[in-house]
Amino acid sequence: MRELMTMFTELRGPRIAIRPLQPDFVSAIYPAIMESREELRPWLPFVEEYERPEGMENLRAFLIRSQADWLLRDNFQLSIWRSADEHYLGAIGLHPRNWKIPAFEIGYWLRTSASGQGYMTEAVRLLSDFAFSVFGAERLIIRCDARNARSAAVARRLGFIQEGHLRNDEMPGPDGKLRDTLIFARIPTDPPMP
Repeated sequence: MRELMTMFTELRGPRIAIRPLQPDFVSAIYPAIMESREELRPWLPFVEEYERPEGMENLRAFLIRSQADWLLRDNFQLSIWRSADEHYLGAIGLHPRNWKIPAFEIGYWLRTSASGQGYMTEAVRLLSDFAFSVFGAERLIIRCDARNARSAAVARRLGFIQEGHLRNDEMPGPDGKLRDTLIFARIPTDPPMP
């Protein structure tokens, strides 16, 4: 049973630590979302939920649900921390798409002040290595808005192969237009990540 699978409490890379989301992280995560809301808004509609007066309570409820999903092994929402000073950097998730394959999707966001420094590339590499080595993943995908050049650059930098460009695939963005989605994937027989 998935619920009995042994899971990590932390994945460590050279500069970051990845940990399961916890309700008491709200005081670190909320300021990161508020700092980054203008950059996140076009890609992640959840930002609006946290800008409301009850934003911190909504975030705490999400963190509680994420912790329950983690314990049930239904979904794996994670936090990214800079190892040197325990500064919260952003979030990454490993989302099961089909346990029978097994196939997973990786999603992520990074706070504005931490972007462009290679933290997300390191986090995606760590989580991908975990998914392939521990879960025996046969397929990992990254989906992003076709206009989200930074998100697509992370996938390309790690050797994820672009398999598709889905036109008018997502609900309208802030500009009211339907959005296109890029699909990137890695399988175990792909060349090692650069």
